[in-house]
Amino acid sequence: MVVWDEPVRFEWDEGNKDKNWHKHHVTPAESEEVFFDPHKRFLPVSAQTNKEKRHLLIGRTHGKRTLFVVFTIRKGAIRIISVRDLNKKERNLYEKVP
Repeated sequence: MVVWDEPVRFEWDEGNKDKNWHKHHVTPAESEEVFFDPHKRFLPVSAQTNKEKRHLLIGRTHGKRTLFVVFTIRKGAIRIISVRDLNKKERNLYEKVP
């Protein structure tokens, strides 16, 4: 389980916010709910950009939608880069017992 030292704060890039809605029909609020899912899963990162480390998270929203989230942490804030529904192959990553 991941615990943050400070209260969780989200920061949004307007382009990503709009892209996630238009491409995947995921609202910013739904994206943020995943971080508070007690059964969320952090996945190992296989790649990162030259500038910053990317993190992968799978979790469920209050409406029971299971999402795949790519995010980074900038100046203590969680910045969501991309979010989408899980595909069939990924679903077992969330449903597996730890």
